[in-house]
Amino acid sequence: MASAPPAGRLDAILARHDIITATLASGPDANTFVSLSRELAELGGVVEAIRAYRAAADNLSSLEAIADDPATDAEMRALAQEERPAAQGALERAAQNLRILLLPRDEADEKSAILEVRAGTGGDEAALFAGDLFRMYSRYAELKGWKVEIVSQNEGTSGGFKEVVAEIKGRGVFARLKFESGVHRVQRVPATEASGRIHTSAATVAVLPEAEGVDIDIDEADLRIDTMRSGGAGGQHVNKTESAVRITHIPSGIAVVVQEERSQHKNRAKAYAVLRARLYDAERQRKDSARAADRRSQVGSGDRSERIRTYNFPQGRVTDHRINLTLYKLEEVIAGTALDEVIDALVTEHQAAQLAAEAA
Repeated sequence: MASAPPAGRLDAILARHDIITATLASGPDANTFVSLSRELAELGGVVEAIRAYRAAADNLSSLEAIADDPATDAEMRALAQEERPAAQGALERAAQNLRILLLPRDEADEKSAILEVRAGTGGDEAALFAGDLFRMYSRYAELKGWKVEIVSQNEGTSGGFKEVVAEIKGRGVFARLKFESGVHRVQRVPATEASGRIHTSAATVAVLPEAEGVDIDIDEADLRIDTMRSGGAGGQHVNKTESAVRITHIPSGIAVVVQEERSQHKNRAKAYAVLRARLYDAERQRKDSARAADRRSQVGSGDRSERIRTYNFPQGRVTDHRINLTLYKLEEVIAGTALDEVIDALVTEHQAAQLAAEAA
């Protein structure tokens, strides 16, 4: 049976939930209200799971008391004995669900994310594949009710993208997309291939948690900000206005260029957002050097040089190499409608590894 956390820990969570509820009812100041409301929302699922676990434990205890009491009516004892296995199973499921909810959480899970997709090896076909991946994530985001806004893009000569960076805004975006970072490989016959020969190309995906002002402090003295005329389409406006912005973080060497908007102010704001995300991601990895090793042992390293998934069009197959998952639903996955099946499997594997590590 899956063991539940100590009763004292569960009591402390319930007590904290009661304190937050009472404080919110007393009409605190705006900042306190926002902070406590967020904490209450995070605790809601855990509190519900604690109550479900304790109800299941009480139910099993009652059935065992009836079944084991010789003074009880024989028919009642037999009925209680018959119901014990189902009650035992319900308790085990409730305990397992509770343990998963109480696993250490990634502090960035609830955040929005910066999505970066870049064509890798394969020339024009890689750029087309990068475009397919970006559309897959865009459609998936739409199904989740998230907002996608392109920050910068560099289109391929035959379509798709050499590189595209976008903000995906919504609650829990990073938690769902964080395992997508890595090299995605495609095997298919390009439209330009007359002989029908299958080509292999690749694209790199990076998913970074969007950083808020409180997450990372950027010293303005460490920045070099350059403005320039936008490249690409745009007519006379592009030639006359220096609206493109490049922000370079001198200590790290990270540089961000944004030219999607006609307004220099808007481009600067978007560039700051991407820069913050990249610096925040670097800081997270610096503070937790074990994270990469943990992920490698659980669902793959997530390292952006690692091939994580293959999309084989002739076979209609998608294979995630980290967990040896193969789905013959390529069209549904690439359309975003079945991507949850892959992500759910990755999350489940990650949780199972965390539980095993706690039990060790």
